[in-house]
Formats: sequence, structure tokens, C-alpha cells
Amino acid sequence: MNNSFFSSKILLFGEYSIVLNSFGFAIPYNLYKGSLKLNAGKKNKDSQKKILEFIEYLKKKVKNLPDLDWLSINKDKKNNLFFESNIPQGYGLGSSGALVAAFYDRYVKDKISSEEKLTKNKLQKLKNIFSEMESYYHGESSGIDPLNCYLGLPILIKSQNEIQVTKMPEEKALGYGGIFILDSGTSSDTSSMVSLFFKKMEDENFNYMMKNQFIKYSKTCINEFLNGDINSMFNSIKILSEITLKNFQPMIPNKFTKLWDEGIRTDNYFFKLCGSGGGGFLLGFTLDLERTFENLKDYKKEIIYKF
Repeated sequence: MNNSFFSSKILLFGEYSIVLNSFGFAIPYNLYKGSLKLNAGKKNKDSQKKILEFIEYLKKKVKNLPDLDWLSINKDKKNNLFFESNIPQGYGLGSSGALVAAFYDRYVKDKISSEEKLTKNKLQKLKNIFSEMESYYHGESSGIDPLNCYLGLPILIKSQNEIQVTKMPEEKALGYGGIFILDSGTSSDTSSMVSLFFKKMEDENFNYMMKNQFIKYSKTCINEFLNGDINSMFNSIKILSEITLKNFQPMIPNKFTKLWDEGIRTDNYFFKLCGSGGGGFLLGFTLDLERTFENLKDYKKEIIYKF
């Protein structure tokens, strides 16, 4: 069996704006990854059960699925197929996306390879396939998570029908500032957070804020980051952090609202949601990692990018 590993992903910018057909920017995060394996032991029985349910969903519910190698699927099912992963579930890192990417890679007969030249049409086709497959986990998936996990490359989302593979600005290994994730200590359910978001969109004021403020500054942050304009990005990320704190309270764990606000007041660090929120990781930005990490010494953190 091909034991290819598929990394987790981090949506640096665009949580909730991409479901409104706007900008987002996603990157692979290789610290966490997963792979399809056989001969599940007792500790992997839950993973095995979930994959069997996923396979039944694909068989009965997904209409536009590519041709699958059902002989191999049925053989592997008998050999206790499971997904071995260290990607924490409910943390905004695309655990289901990595599984979907692994399944596509292993069982789709005429797959689009991540190694070949990826035209606009091929990227869109992959995204659409992954959207249908991952909808089993989230009710309604954009397809971006599994696409990012599958390709292992940064992806710029301009709209639902316009995505492109891009490059990260050159990382400075000895840089003083950077982007980090902070562990909230609790997991979250993506589908319930997304449902809550669409419920909030029914409110006229929230709807206006999303379309005229949140999306605007998410797009600005993406452009400034990709252009390497870090100082301008920090001005924009502060505004985005303020907008999020004011309007996304249910998505920010209660015990972190004070910490979130403290970063804004001191200009020490700025938080944003990592994925749908409600728990999992918080995404942090700072120009002084040493100072920030000293202030946040009681929390588990990981640096994902330095500048």
C-alpha cells in the first residue's frame, strides 16, 4: 500500500470570507500529517469506523465522484483500513481535509497528480471533487482544505471559481517577528460554527460588517503579506483582529477574549481565528516573538512562519 503522507493546512486569511465567495490564503503545515494504513489495532478502531462510514457516504450520496478503484477499497476494508494521523481534530488544521486528500490519492483511478502542471481548469476540478467528498464531514465544504493538503502548496483563493497556486514570501529563519498558533485547549465542531455563522449573516448589521469590513481587511492582509509588506500588514491585521473580537464572540472561546483584547491594547500581538473558531488553535501575529512568547508563557504555542 502507498503510504503517502498528507500534511495539515492553515488558513492564514479568509475564514468565513471564502464561504461568501471572497479572498482567502491557505498554506500547508507539515508538523501535523496523516496517512492511510492497514491492520488497525484497538486504538485505531474509531478511525476505522469513520472511514467505513465515509466510504458508504461516497457510494450513496456523491453523484459526481470520479471513478474509484472499488476492488482495492473493498480489499483494504477487509484488512482494517484506517487513517493514522497526528493532526488534532477540531483544531482548524484540516484533519478531514488530509483524510480526503489521502483517499483521493489512493483510490481515484484517473486522478490529477499533484506533480503535474496544474492548469486553472485542473485546480477547479480538484476543488469541486474535494468539496463534494469533504461535505460528509462539514455539511458544506469549499474543498480548499483537502486541495491544500493534497497539493502541499500555498493556495490563493480569489473566489469560488478562481484559485491559484502561489508562493510564500521568503522566510527569515532568524527573524524577530512571526506567525504562531496558540492551543486553546479545547476542540470545536466546524459544522456547528459554520451554521452559527450563516445564522448571524441573517442580521443586517453583521452582514454589512462582513461585506464591507471583514472581507476588505482580509483581502488587504493577503495582498500585503504576499508582497512582503509586513509593517503595513500589521496595521491591517490589528484592524481585522479588532473586527473579529467585536463581532465573532461565539467563535472566540470565552477564556481568551481578555487575552485577545490585551494583545490589541498593547500592540504586542494580534489574534485571529484559525479556521471556524469555537476552540482549537488561535492564530497569532507579532513583530517580537520573544516578548510575545514571554507574555504567553502559560500557553502551548508553535511558530509556523518567521519574518
